[in-house]
Amino acid sequence: MPRRIILHPGFHKTGTSSVQATLRANRALLKPHVALRLRWQMKDLLHAARGYSTWRDPLTRLKAEYRFDALLDALPRMPRRTLILSAEELAGHMPGRGDLADYSAAPVLLETFTRSLRRRFPRAEIMVYLSTRDPADWIASAYWEHVKASSMTLDLATFTARYAPAADLDTVAETIARRLPCPVHHARLEACRDLPLGPATPLLDLCALPPEVLAQMTVPPPENQRLPAELLQALLDANRQHADDPEARRRAKTALLQQAGTA
Repeated sequence: MPRRIILHPGFHKTGTSSVQATLRANRALLKPHVALRLRWQMKDLLHAARGYSTWRDPLTRLKAEYRFDALLDALPRMPRRTLILSAEELAGHMPGRGDLADYSAAPVLLETFTRSLRRRFPRAEIMVYLSTRDPADWIASAYWEHVKASSMTLDLATFTARYAPAADLDTVAETIARRLPCPVHHARLEACRDLPLGPATPLLDLCALPPEVLAQMTVPPPENQRLPAELLQALLDANRQHADDPEARRRAKTALLQQAGTA
């Protein structure tokens, strides 16, 4: 049984990809102290969590719970280690597409997951770590991510007006903390950029690692950074030009990304 479990469910666009890259890059160094389960190791679970954030019905919540329990069933023994479960979609879809206006599914999902952890590991120390971000920076980053990855055609001002409540991640974190039966920690991306291990620092601090391990850790380059403004505008134009033709839109956007060397 792990002695400590840290659930890191995002939020999206708050440096989570860089956190996970730091964990991967230092996996061998961390292995005696930390066991990792990252997003690529929980695809079925994340599909169910996204489904619950969309449908909000008891069946999809139970599906997410069942797949979370299946993830726990597959864990090896890890006595005296810390288990980190890190994937932003454990909080559901990123708000900003259609009717999905906020992170209101996240408290339900995280309560479901933490209660499963408590049943399975009754003596472990369980906590949640949430990375947040300045609201204006977050909503701009979320908007351009939707432009890149979906059929988004709204302009930034309209998107901001429609989805502004979703950007107050600190308030969402406080709502989650009131609901969960375990400690909830959170830190803004802006406060982490100059820390020794960047946005991974607050999460790793919760692991109580030996100082000599922290001193040996390396920080890979930031991941999933925003594309150049000209390329993002071209992707938005492609979304608008091919709003009714998904295949033409996909081809146009793929060609733009390949031409820019980012595909």
